This record gives sequence, C-alpha cells and structure tokens, in this order.
Amino acid sequence: MSLSGLRFFSSLRKDNKQFAVIGLGRFGRAVCTTLRGLGHEVLATDIDEAKVAQALTDQIANHAMQLDSTQSSALKEAGIFEFDTVIVAIGNYLEESIITTLNVKEAGVPHVVAKASSDIHVKLLKKVGADLVVFPENEAGCVLARSLTKPAILDRFDLDPENSIVEIIVPDEFDGKTISELQLRSRYGLNLLAVSYNDKFEINPNPNQRLYKGSAIVVIGTNKDINRLPNLSS
Repeated sequence: MSLSGLRFFSSLRKDNKQFAVIGLGRFGRAVCTTLRGLGHEVLATDIDEAKVAQALTDQIANHAMQLDSTQSSALKEAGIFEFDTVIVAIGNYLEESIITTLNVKEAGVPHVVAKASSDIHVKLLKKVGADLVVFPENEAGCVLARSLTKPAILDRFDLDPENSIVEIIVPDEFDGKTISELQLRSRYGLNLLAVSYNDKFEINPNPNQRLYKGSAIVVIGTNKDINRLPNLSS
C-alpha cells in the first residue's frame, strides 16, 4: 500500500457506519456484501435495474436503487452526496466511471474510492479527484506472481517500494533454534514482530522461544534484507 493510501485510511471517520456503492458488478457486490456483513448500512446503486433487484433479493445492501450515476441530479436526489464515503465500483466502463467520480467529488463527498481497470484509468481517476484508486486485477496479479516466485512468503504488506512486513515460513536452517540464537537483526537487518502457528500469532515472542518447521514468523525490514533470508535468497 502506498503512503497516500495510508493517509486516506487514517482520514476516515472511525464512527462512519454508512457507505454508498455505485456499480453492482462482481467488485461492487463483494464490497456491499462485506460492508453489510460487518454491520454497516449500505446504499447500492446501478444503472441496470436487474442488478439492483438482485441486490435486494440477496440482501447485500440495506437499500438499492436504479439510477444513472453520470447524472449529478440523480445522485443528489438519491442522497449519495450526503455520504461520508462513496465507492465507485463501475470499473469496466471508463467514461461512466470518470464522470461519476467527478460528480461525487465536485459535490463535496470527502472520501471517494474508485475502481480502475487499467493504468490509464488509474491516472484519469486521480486527475478528477478520487481519494483512493484501487486496481484489483493488477493487485491480484502481483500477489499471484510473488506467491509463485516466492512461495515461502505467506503474506506481505508493502510499507513503501523499499520496505515491507512479511509473514514467511520458518526456513529449514532456523528449525529448532531460539530467536536469540538466530540474531535476525545483526545477521539480516530484520526485526521479528511475531511468531504464528496454527493461525494464531504471538506478538513480541520471548527471545528464548524456539522456532520449528510448520510455523511462520513475521518480520519487518527492507526488501533487500528480507530477500537474504535462507528460503528467499535462491
């Protein structure tokens, strides 16, 4: 995640319980379903009346309505401009996506997330004021490529282009050794944050704790240093 993304999420109101989602394709439906499942109130819209009806049938939103989001008057009448956070999930229709994003930002919506479908789309959405642009297909492709080339990495959070937090499988060379014996900071320049086993994390583990195959560790450091670990350096 970029620093701009971190700034966006830190600016969100912690007490916000209402979200508007524009576009009910696969991405929009997933956002609605998750938000509703987390107990938030969701208003979903789409230009396709059948998708709106299906959203109501599936109960993935508290309210759903058919409207043309390229029409500012339609968005205003639906109350979209009153929301603190609006997700523009149109994605595959570039012109509609850009006009919709412009409409909600010009109306003063403070937090606008927009889905992009290409690099050019990302740039255009940022130009018209989107506070956060997500590119799910690109992100999923990057994750897959990393998993295929570095299968020892179970999860990764990029702090910036040069530094990351990663969860990795304990290397064979570390099996049976204590955290203190490994000297991760002096040997690799890494700080160990947690040890995980059976999907449970122990934060700031005791230096005398031994690591074993089948468990994982979470470390923070530069990507260059992370890649020097035994199971990642090949």
